[in-house]
Amino acid sequence: MMLKLENVVKRYKDFIAVDHLSFDMARGEIFGLIGQNGAGKTTTFRMILDLQNTTEGTITWDGKPIKSINRDWLGYLPEERGIFPTMKVEEQLLYLGELRGMTKRDAKEQVNFWIERFELEEKRKDKAETLSKGNQQKVQLIASFLHRPKFLILDEPFSGLDPVNKDLLKHAILLLKERGTTILFSSHQMENVEELCDHLCILKRGKSLFAGSLLDLKKQYGKVKLRVRTNTTASELALLPGVHHVEQVRDEFILSLQDEQHAKAIFDVLSGGQFIEKFSLDYLSLDDIFKLKVGAHDV
Repeated sequence: MMLKLENVVKRYKDFIAVDHLSFDMARGEIFGLIGQNGAGKTTTFRMILDLQNTTEGTITWDGKPIKSINRDWLGYLPEERGIFPTMKVEEQLLYLGELRGMTKRDAKEQVNFWIERFELEEKRKDKAETLSKGNQQKVQLIASFLHRPKFLILDEPFSGLDPVNKDLLKHAILLLKERGTTILFSSHQMENVEELCDHLCILKRGKSLFAGSLLDLKKQYGKVKLRVRTNTTASELALLPGVHHVEQVRDEFILSLQDEQHAKAIFDVLSGGQFIEKFSLDYLSLDDIFKLKVGAHDV
């Protein structure tokens, strides 16, 4: 494993921000760290980056203490945004690239590539303070991975981006993965985590509720979300055996089942042996699971 956290604790006097946290990441993967505000995500990032000391536990990179790695291998987008307001976009990206050990030629090449990729070509000579909030964020995003880090941490990278720019960022993250960058990120937007991550860790008040593959997490709950398009009414669907809850979304009904084993009997009732327009059984979404886990009182 490239990155490994073992029983990591961060304590501030009587407050425990991170409580015996353990997870590991493989080289070249995208890993999601999710939790509510104050769950300990940013504190965990700062300990990994050696910006804060751990109270207990170990953080290692390829088996060596995280403190020992070359800092130019790391990239970090903090949740607290900040760029040089009076510097021009291209100027500050070149400066930050060279600050991370890049040659002028290499920095120029990468700046040109990412400015075009993030559709900032017309803004390259503008001062950062004149940019929209979304474009300022894109500049800071580029600065975090311009130097081709081996390991990249993105703290809420999708926050404040419109749908078009979110897609640009998703494609950039996938490209970085393809090029070998290992990426750890947090997001309150579960659909982004679900789309990008194979593995994740769910935090609640500093404790890990789950760490592992997204598929294994979903299998814990089974395929209990049933989408149907039928002439049967919501009240009639709610009376079917095994149906816990019914929700209507436009012309579809979403049935929450007590167990996936009930799906076959429901199909037989709704189809009556005939064609049915839609009948789709699937796992809960990560958003659903997150609400169940983090919102539960007994975890």
